[in-house]
Amino acid sequence: MACFMVPAAEAVITTIAAKSMESKERACESHASGNENADLEMNARVPFSKKVKWLNNLLWGGSALLAFEHVWHGEIIPSFPFLSAASDPAAAAEMLHEMGTVGVTMAALITIVWGGMVAVSSVIEKRALSAQTDK
Repeated sequence: MACFMVPAAEAVITTIAAKSMESKERACESHASGNENADLEMNARVPFSKKVKWLNNLLWGGSALLAFEHVWHGEIIPSFPFLSAASDPAAAAEMLHEMGTVGVTMAALITIVWGGMVAVSSVIEKRALSAQTDK
């Protein structure tokens, strides 16, 4: 019913965090420019803010698809309260339960998959960095 709202809420939080990280990384880049070792490492590494954007893309994309599916099935309506289950107290309790179980599980699973992506990326970055330093 409203399970897509949990990953969407996580996406909002991670979007704000990514913007903050990106500005801090730019400040660090300007201080580190001119140092050959720092330039070599920066070329081999993907900035963490970009990795968080991967998570954002997964979360926003999944939330959008789920929201469309809920619109398709009539669970999201174009008038207040926008969620058909929110108008009935019994259905609202079921909706909150679904958000707490299914929504949290989906958000956690997406985050775990992203964590695997970051781990694989880290291994690839370390290999690239060691190959560059061996030259």
